[in-house]
Amino acid sequence: MLSADPKAVRSLLTRYASLRIAQAERSTPRTTKELADISRRLCAMTGATDVRDAIERADALLSAARRMGTKTACGDDCVSRAA
Repeated sequence: MLSADPKAVRSLLTRYASLRIAQAERSTPRTTKELADISRRLCAMTGATDVRDAIERADALLSAARRMGTKTACGDDCVSRAA
């Protein structure tokens, strides 16, 4: 089974979190569309059907990558709870 690149996963999680914040502060059609797109990409990358499940799977993937010594975009202090 193929595994998603931890750096790509971290990038999507970061973008997802930023868009969630932007959406909460001021919802616009653009942020709504981007958030939906990033959510779909996260689901596709992790094999999930729901964005919350995708975030959990992404967190697990990043944790496993850290245990194996694989570098992620933000180093060893990465923790995502964007949902």
